[in-house]
Amino acid sequence: MDENEIGRLVVDASVRVHRELGPGLLESVYEVVLARELLDRGLHVERQVPVPIRYRGLQFDEGFRADLIVEEKVILELKSVEIQSRVHAKQVLTYLKLTGLRLGFLLNFGAELMKEGIERVVNGLPD
Repeated sequence: MDENEIGRLVVDASVRVHRELGPGLLESVYEVVLARELLDRGLHVERQVPVPIRYRGLQFDEGFRADLIVEEKVILELKSVEIQSRVHAKQVLTYLKLTGLRLGFLLNFGAELMKEGIERVVNGLPD
C-alpha cells in the first residue's frame, strides 16, 4: 500500500471519528480512537513514536514524538484547536524531513467540520 492509499484511509477514518465524537475533546482522546479506527481497517499504527534529532553531529534520541505513524509511511499530527496556525503545517513538514517520510497529515479535530481540519503535507511525494 502506498502513501496515497494510506492517506485516503486516514482521511476517511478521521471524518468518521469526528462525526461520532464531535469537536472539542482532548487530542489524546482523538489519538486513541483514531488509532483504533485505523487498526480496525487493517493498518499498522504506532502511537507516540520517539523520533531522534541530529544537531551538530550529535543525536538526541527523543527529539519529538510523532502522534501517529501509519504503516511506517505516513505521519499524523493531531490537534484539537479552534483556530489552526500555519506553524502546525510547518511542524508536520519538519517531522517529515527529520524522519525521511514523504506524506503527513495535520488533523485538527477542533474544526467544526473535519474536512476543514485536514491538511495534507508532502515532502517530495509525487501527486
